[in-house]
Amino acid sequence: MPASEGPRQKPRQLTQLGDVHDFLDEVRLRPGMWLRGSSLQHLESMLIGYRVALGVHGIPEDFDFWSPGQGPFAEWLWQRLGHKYPSALGWAVEIEREAEATNESAVELFFSLLDEFRAERSEAKG
Repeated sequence: MPASEGPRQKPRQLTQLGDVHDFLDEVRLRPGMWLRGSSLQHLESMLIGYRVALGVHGIPEDFDFWSPGQGPFAEWLWQRLGHKYPSALGWAVEIEREAEATNESAVELFFSLLDEFRAERSEAKG
């Protein structure tokens, strides 16, 4: 269940997290702790590091944010934002641009889009 639905979750230890989506739920709880200046580019860098660590340690995990390349989330995002072609700047920059254009918080917009992405993926799977 996304953190935006229901009661607010309590932060968990990293050892209690099962996958990247659990990690992102922790970031959602305390974005100021994880994202310097509320920068999605910092989040994107962390997720690239997460993916690299999976590869280095041979840990199999479905990873939506960089595979290497854009990944399923970015491909979904381009369609959602109405882009004909992928952005070479990456999903974080595009969400920050969209947030600026609509006068929204980039972090809040990211998590709103992430919730949409997760919901569509759940519907497609089940």
